[in-house]
Amino acid sequence: MGFVQQELTAKDNQMIKLYRKLAGSKKARIEENAFVLEGYRLVSDALKNGADITRLFLTVGAFEKYGSELCTLSAEKCRIYKISDELGRYMAETESTQGVFSVCSLPEKKPLGEFVSRGGVYAVLYQIQDPGNAGMILRTADALGVNGVIFSRSCDIYSPKVVRATMGSLFRVPVAVCSDVDEIFRELSGAGIESDAAVVRNETVLAGKCAYPGSGRAVWIGNEGNGLPDEISERCSRRITIPMHGNIESLNAAMAAGILMWEMTKGRE
Repeated sequence: MGFVQQELTAKDNQMIKLYRKLAGSKKARIEENAFVLEGYRLVSDALKNGADITRLFLTVGAFEKYGSELCTLSAEKCRIYKISDELGRYMAETESTQGVFSVCSLPEKKPLGEFVSRGGVYAVLYQIQDPGNAGMILRTADALGVNGVIFSRSCDIYSPKVVRATMGSLFRVPVAVCSDVDEIFRELSGAGIESDAAVVRNETVLAGKCAYPGSGRAVWIGNEGNGLPDEISERCSRRITIPMHGNIESLNAAMAAGILMWEMTKGRE
């Protein structure tokens, strides 16, 4: 169990400054090897799933409401701080804060070759920039039992907006980051995993009418505005489009990813 180290009231306290720095800067998250969480649900999910939370901040009200549970879940090395309500509002990234904040170590990075497993089902997000889309795709992957999500040249998974959008799924879905497209294709192919490209035009296969054999599969989802570049979709085994009616040309990236992940996983037990 973690323990309450001290009460904090000053904005210039080093722990508060560190939290704010991590919340606002990807560079800082990389340098400190840590990111931040806000909210009871996120923090409790992180603790229950074995995330390495090193610092926990609770306002007086939050300590009365959640303190017993979160302190019990916390590891010995976790430092717990009581903070004033004013300080909680200063730290908050949300309009109606619950007064629960934490600093969490970034998970250890695995080589992509160890991340990808034969027969697995994966989503590859290429140049996805919207935090809400990234978070929703992770939540859907969690719900459908997808084996992992690979971020390639996309938004920072550990930014506060993406972390909040995952609603805790970040701690349950294996995630990898790789900017090298050649490496991604090589490792997927080496594990016997064929790639599908999610496209709007020039389709060869319609979602819902294509077979998914027993071997592994990965679907590539492109940028919200531009989709997948031709040089990537042409390297995939097939191009898949979602048939639509009316005047709609395309779906939101997260919605499209959800439909295609469902297609890939619906036959699995």
